Amino acid sequence: MPKTSTGETPYSLVYRIDVVIPVEVGEPNLRYSNESGPSNDESRLQDLDEAEERRDMAHIRMVTQKQQVERYYNKRAKVRPLKVGDYVLKAKTQASKDPNEGKLGTNWDRPYKIIAAANKGAFLLETMGGKLLQNN
Repeated sequence: MPKTSTGETPYSLVYRIDVVIPVEVGEPNLRYSNESGPSNDESRLQDLDEAEERRDMAHIRMVTQKQQVERYYNKRAKVRPLKVGDYVLKAKTQASKDPNEGKLGTNWDRPYKIIAAANKGAFLLETMGGKLLQNN
């Protein structure tokens, strides 16, 4: 089956031809014909010449689909920039989770206050009691 993102089957992109099932080989149809000799060689060479073009077109369709998905996501995503003074919840790591709580335990630590902004979305946090959060 052709993939939605590329419009081609994985087999045709790897082996440069469409797959033919044994039933189609025995029966003449438009997709497969029993050619022999020079005409078969010429059509095979033409298929090989078109393989790179098919791969390029599949790559273009795949990039286009990814851009459409990105635009769809970005249209609905709500950007909430964080600044000094905001309160945030910090995700618990697997090591900091209590094993007795099981899968129904909390996924977040208590609220923290942002006291300073570092580079590229990193922040210095303090607890509600005023203690500085130390990351190891």
